[in-house]
Amino acid sequence: MSGILIMAEHRQGEVRAVTYELISAANELKQDSGEDITIAVIGNDVDGYIDSLRVEGVDKLIKVKAATDTFQPDIYAAAVNALIEKLQPSLVLIPHTVDGWGYAPTLGASGQYGFTTDVFSIRYESGDLIATRAAYKEKVFIDMDFPGKETVILTVRSGSYKPLEGTSSPEVSEISVADTPAHSEHIRYIEPEATNDVDITQAEFMLSIGRGIDEESNVEVFSELADTVGATLGCSRPIADNGWLPKSRQVGQSGKTVSSCKLYIAMGISGSVQHMAGMKHVENIIAVNTDPEASIFNIAKYGIVTDIFDIADELPNNF
Repeated sequence: MSGILIMAEHRQGEVRAVTYELISAANELKQDSGEDITIAVIGNDVDGYIDSLRVEGVDKLIKVKAATDTFQPDIYAAAVNALIEKLQPSLVLIPHTVDGWGYAPTLGASGQYGFTTDVFSIRYESGDLIATRAAYKEKVFIDMDFPGKETVILTVRSGSYKPLEGTSSPEVSEISVADTPAHSEHIRYIEPEATNDVDITQAEFMLSIGRGIDEESNVEVFSELADTVGATLGCSRPIADNGWLPKSRQVGQSGKTVSSCKLYIAMGISGSVQHMAGMKHVENIIAVNTDPEASIFNIAKYGIVTDIFDIADELPNNF
């Protein structure tokens, strides 16, 4: 068995962003294993998705003919099972989304494949596949391996990998799978209610606050500072857990990954593994903390050992 199979996810005529993140994950693995990357897209008319899937590292694209373009778990489970039997991939990557939840567990159980969910890091160690996920309410990270399993199915958490910008010229083919009766019916899409909050995953400049702000009343100080310097305000988990900022502002493993960020200022954040999982990939990290031994300094490009309130007072004068 060999090869990496990625199940593309699309909705209302567009390929969803998480698909491109899975391609990035597969490309990292490809550097070690040399395995081909195949993307399968399921639907009644998927031709419109093909050009957008010609992404760097992709070797093959498979159009899977189905009775409907909308997601149906029974159809997807049957189609992916047929693909596994035909291609014999060593690894199948599925988005960890509401759609992925609908059919990935069925596949893992019915085929007795190696299986785990909500993965945010995948690698090879001495030729063995290792997938990392959180456990005990995000308090610890665990490494999963799959001894004796020739095919492994993983669902990958959105925001864990940064999409690639290059293109490729993959081989395109088409297959049909046997008609599968659906036990559910798609009626319509209901859009989520609009929110006035920002999407921190798209922010290029972040200023995040942690326990070092001491109390809720000081949030406004750093909110004004972020506005002054043109940054998006984020936070670590304790700030969100206390309700001082919305959960949508939390950076970290149980929050969001700031995948578009180019400059990240961490104010009063010690640097827990949980928080760093959401921002350690940023090229330019500036950390401000009174503790010179804080873990955040291990990944920061620039570190300042001082009181964050002193920085909050002085920084606006330089803009």
